Amino acid sequence: MRPLDVKTIITRCGAGTKIVFTGDLNQIDTPYLDAKSNGLAYLISRFINEENFCYLNLKDSVRSRLAEQGTRLL
Repeated sequence: MRPLDVKTIITRCGAGTKIVFTGDLNQIDTPYLDAKSNGLAYLISRFINEENFCYLNLKDSVRSRLAEQGTRLL
């Protein structure tokens, strides 16, 4: 997801809306984005100090060993 996509979603939310974005900052499938420039990273960097924002960084993967290797190596 691009930063523009995140902006498009959030700026159209009404009162009482709650959004949950999930993702792996290291699993980027487009050559134009990376772990620091994708929409999720953009969202975190802009909202990290806001009162109505929560960010969890999970360290353990529940995916297969092969998926973890693919993330690291490809």
